[in-house]
Amino acid sequence: MSNKKKIVFLTGTRADFGKLKSLIKITQNNINFDVQIFVTGMHLDETYGSTVNEIYKSGFKNIYTYKNQDSTEFMDRTLAKTITGFSNFISEQKPDLIVVHGDRVEALAGAIVGSLNNILVSHIEGGEISGTIDELIRHSVSKLSHLHLVSNTEAKKRLIQMGELESSIYVIGSPDLDLMNPNSLPSLKKVKGYYEIPFIDYAIVMFHPVTTDYKNIKKNAKNFVDVLLKSEENFVVIYPNNDLGTVEILKEYKRLENNSRIKIYPSLRFEYFLRLLKEAKFIIGNSSAGVREAPYYKVPTIDVGSRQNNRSQANSIINVSYSSDEILLAIKQLNFKKQKTIDITEFGSGKSDKLFLKLLESNSIWKVNCQKQFQDL
Repeated sequence: MSNKKKIVFLTGTRADFGKLKSLIKITQNNINFDVQIFVTGMHLDETYGSTVNEIYKSGFKNIYTYKNQDSTEFMDRTLAKTITGFSNFISEQKPDLIVVHGDRVEALAGAIVGSLNNILVSHIEGGEISGTIDELIRHSVSKLSHLHLVSNTEAKKRLIQMGELESSIYVIGSPDLDLMNPNSLPSLKKVKGYYEIPFIDYAIVMFHPVTTDYKNIKKNAKNFVDVLLKSEENFVVIYPNNDLGTVEILKEYKRLENNSRIKIYPSLRFEYFLRLLKEAKFIIGNSSAGVREAPYYKVPTIDVGSRQNNRSQANSIINVSYSSDEILLAIKQLNFKKQKTIDITEFGSGKSDKLFLKLLESNSIWKVNCQKQFQDL
């Protein structure tokens, strides 16, 4: 490749940073690319632990920060503000490629700005399905993107059904698997020491708001917290995403404070979280970590409610409603023996970064037409 290509990665949450980390690393270490990181969203919110600091600690260069939200109430206003900030950034940087991940408004803003400025947009993990507003956003981002880097052939098929060109879709697996090799994670002793976790056995709790079911969030969060208080397990609780409904969940979490069985954290460093997850008795809540990362480590999942509807169903996942009794029963009946066999091939083989780099080093992707055509099936 003759001239240096400029790539901008956009990250708005601790979760998407975990997915982008290996891809940023492999490109920033390559002389063929000038890599910039646009950091916004939850990363700059003190309530959630100012996770922008984790990006600085990762040793990355060219980090640009932009505060895009004043409250969690108005996702549309957050979208508008992010578009403004990212548009200004893009007009200065003039990148060749914008990389976005997943199904948050920040990704949607990145895809809108890129497509309206005739800049190639690459979407990581499109073609997934879930049970919330995320699905609408994810599919919209896919339609506004020119390149699709998906986890598996199922996702690829869905994008083709949506009218995307097969030649623009590349199966690279789920990039967080690149970081998940237990040999490269910090030790459990180190992680417990760092976060002052006294428990020998514990479960991880991640409970996010379902924005399309906002009217029931107070009741559902109360039921969920009732379970944590009634159960005899030790819990490591991680704050929810900063979506509509987060305030209600955090209000309920106040009841967990000063409980000797429960430790609460706004955020955890990604690799530290992975080690804690790998050694956990189980994970409970409605996080995608329960359907993605947990099965990889053969850790049982109690998946509560509808947020992960339609997502992968490993045999280590138990689905329950928001009923306190049903959740408690699931905890009591859970078989804590780690599953021997779990099909996780749908997430790739942990070499997404190398496949990504190979793709960028080929000339073909830089010739992709920004003018999209619908494909009739």
